[in-house]
Amino acid sequence: MTIPEGLRYTREHEWIRVLEEGRGRVGITHHAQDELGDVVFVELPRTGDELGGDDVFGTVESVKAVSDLYSPVSGRVTEVNESLEEQPELVNDDPYGEGWMIQVELSDPAELDGLMSAQEYASYVSEESGH
Repeated sequence: MTIPEGLRYTREHEWIRVLEEGRGRVGITHHAQDELGDVVFVELPRTGDELGGDDVFGTVESVKAVSDLYSPVSGRVTEVNESLEEQPELVNDDPYGEGWMIQVELSDPAELDGLMSAQEYASYVSEESGH
């Protein structure tokens, strides 16, 4: 399982990559997409929507289930990955790259400190799956 360094992770299996100028790109982890199976539909917010940390910002639907997506931080949505409308399978194929979901302008960059590092997330997933 791939868990890239340099990202921050949530207990709900979202990641955020900090970009320039206090913005972050958000998606779901390899573990999350693996658990979901083949993603067939992704519902995302609109550009300009305000999110609080842990707010539901959309859903991801797979052949197995529909799961809520939780924002790892507070902020305003500045961009939505419109490619996922036509190609939801990008979430499975490249969860940390082309399968990203939203970009947000961080309201409080200090919230990032409450998220897990790659090592912490790897331990969390290992404990959660009982290994």
